[in-house]
Amino acid sequence: MNEFSGQVAIVTGAASGIGLAIAHKLLAEGARVALLDFNEKGLEEEFSKYEAQVLSIGIDITNEAKVQEAADQVVAHFGKIDILINCVGITGITNLKSHEVSTENLQKVFEVNFMSCFYTSKAVIPSMLAQKYGRILHIASIAGKEGNAGMLAYSASKAAVIGMTKVQGKEYAEQGITVNALAPAVIQTPLVDAMPEVQVKYMTDKIPMKRCGTLEEAANLAAYIVSVKNSFTTGFTFDLSGGRATY
Repeated sequence: MNEFSGQVAIVTGAASGIGLAIAHKLLAEGARVALLDFNEKGLEEEFSKYEAQVLSIGIDITNEAKVQEAADQVVAHFGKIDILINCVGITGITNLKSHEVSTENLQKVFEVNFMSCFYTSKAVIPSMLAQKYGRILHIASIAGKEGNAGMLAYSASKAAVIGMTKVQGKEYAEQGITVNALAPAVIQTPLVDAMPEVQVKYMTDKIPMKRCGTLEEAANLAAYIVSVKNSFTTGFTFDLSGGRATY
């Protein structure tokens, strides 16, 4: 299948985890993909076989000027931007009560998790408006809906992403641009594989399916959300939680 043939996508956080899986999915479906990540070497190692189909950009995603430069580079290289998927994210320091959280760490988490989504969407929306078409997907988290104790910075930043998604979805609903979010629970990644079994059990016990989601499941749902087929859903947060989400 070549569902994304002729389309150009930007994927942030593409060197690992969910971003890596989504980028491979889009490339396999015929998209040309601009890969944005701080780990430029990782991008080159993972995607070298795609040659002209990819554009790898090493970037500090929290630098608004650099983000705008990257968006301009993508348009100059590929001619347009049809899709933006924001996957970059950090948890920050966890297992802390709110009064123990440092302002510096909270601000860093917000810069990476929320402000980067604002910077990238701000940079690409004018191009999408000009062509009267676009698909934007922000990767949020179940923590942004329910709040995880001990994870104030992460939970609040992902809640902010969901709030921005609702605003942007309404603002561009008549211009052929959809803006949605994806809220995963625990996804099986190398990071999770390295955790103690008891910690993984604690997290998965909250999930009615009693397992982690897979990267393939995340990539498949993300691909649908940014496809032409998904034309009447915007400002919405899709759950990927194995039944954990309650609203």
